[in-house]
Amino acid sequence: MNFGQLIVITGPSGVGKGTLVRLLLERHPEWYLSVSATTRAPREGEVDGKDYYFFSKEQFEIMIQAEKFLEWAEYAGNYYGTPRTPVEEQLHQGNYVLLEIELLGARQIQQTFPHAVKIFILPPSMSELEDRLRKRAKDSEAVIERRLERAKEEIAASGEFDWQIVNDNLETALDEIESILVTTRNQKSENL
Repeated sequence: MNFGQLIVITGPSGVGKGTLVRLLLERHPEWYLSVSATTRAPREGEVDGKDYYFFSKEQFEIMIQAEKFLEWAEYAGNYYGTPRTPVEEQLHQGNYVLLEIELLGARQIQQTFPHAVKIFILPPSMSELEDRLRKRAKDSEAVIERRLERAKEEIAASGEFDWQIVNDNLETALDEIESILVTTRNQKSENL
């Protein structure tokens, strides 16, 4: 059986993870993006089941107890998690599965999927990260400040990941991610 490859992409809020993942999927539509679950309210334009699965805190806690998540964490006052079944189904079909998740979730994935490819996306600088968060105009000042404090902690942990990519130029960062995935696919094929 050809087992797929789990790819974990993480980094601070505002670093461009979502944009990079979207562009990767445009280049590789055969890859599967795991849709995360959350208890936060949908942002304008977000669609349940496409952008996130939106649950109440009570629903999410029941799913935690039933071990329905590969990983989960509380972040900025809300729960986030990766539903287990769709990811496992895609991996068993031999597909690449992308997880765009937070640091705590990535650490949990390391425990259950030690062979996952783990990529940390870094900002060019903290001031650039702050500019990106402000330009999104999606969060209050208090949330932006919390995200920036959290970003410092996350960046300090970037060495825990197999690869670190600075998202200074979108195309360059995208090419670097693709290069990493081609390299790991080739190494995996050689080890079979």
